[in-house]
Amino acid sequence: MNPINVMVNGLPGNVSQTVAAQILQDERFELMPYSLTGPEIQEAEYSLESLSMKLLRPDQRKTQIEDLKNSYGNFLSVDYTHPAAVNPNAEFYCDCNLPFVMGTTGGDRQKLEQTVVSSSIPAVVAPNMAKQIVGFQAMMAYAADTFPDLFKGYSLEIRESHQKGKADTSGTAKAMVGYFNKLGVSFSEDQIFKMRDPEDQKNQWGIPDRYLAGHAWHTYTLFSEDQTVRFQFSHNVNGRLVYASGTMDALLFLSAKVKTGVKGKMFTMIDVLKGI
Repeated sequence: MNPINVMVNGLPGNVSQTVAAQILQDERFELMPYSLTGPEIQEAEYSLESLSMKLLRPDQRKTQIEDLKNSYGNFLSVDYTHPAAVNPNAEFYCDCNLPFVMGTTGGDRQKLEQTVVSSSIPAVVAPNMAKQIVGFQAMMAYAADTFPDLFKGYSLEIRESHQKGKADTSGTAKAMVGYFNKLGVSFSEDQIFKMRDPEDQKNQWGIPDRYLAGHAWHTYTLFSEDQTVRFQFSHNVNGRLVYASGTMDALLFLSAKVKTGVKGKMFTMIDVLKGI
């Protein structure tokens, strides 16, 4: 089987570095030595092991992509960039007929879906690429649909901690709000407690020093009205390898959809899990 050509965008960002390194080592994929990057990046290249990767700023994209399509033929794109780039990047991929996997959070998600649906390509878009966390979300979605108002009258506290450089509130935490709302809990996204201070993360949360620059800790706590009952769910991720693993599964899933001629369809990681 010929390897799948993949361009990982967002270098030199931390998640894109991890994903690119894992793809480089996986014989199912061929990592292309190019990456779309932001206008603020001054470097022209990024070194990944023995591979020198050319960084393409926004003003270089259109011409370079056409050249890459001529050189490599079909390829898939991975997007781990910045929340502000979500919609412009999606529009770029769709305009250039580049099927993509997007793990970047933020942006106008409704507009994002409309962009993909009105295009001629499929895409996998998810605020979290960790398969086990996505499975947990699926269980919560089932509970919300099957047992509406189960926690009616309960109060909720959502606390999330990510590395200092993460600009937006966790997309996973935002998604969980919707499930708890269906379960009868009154809570809004702006009530999510967001931690980004390394000293507090270490001293108050107990996050190991080595993972302060890359982690995702979430805790969801429910209290009964009289405070006699408490339910608590948590998922703590140290490092970024779990996202790379899920991203590669999403690439395999997307490649299969492209081969069968699927167009204008936006898939989620739930679809990926069901299709594995």
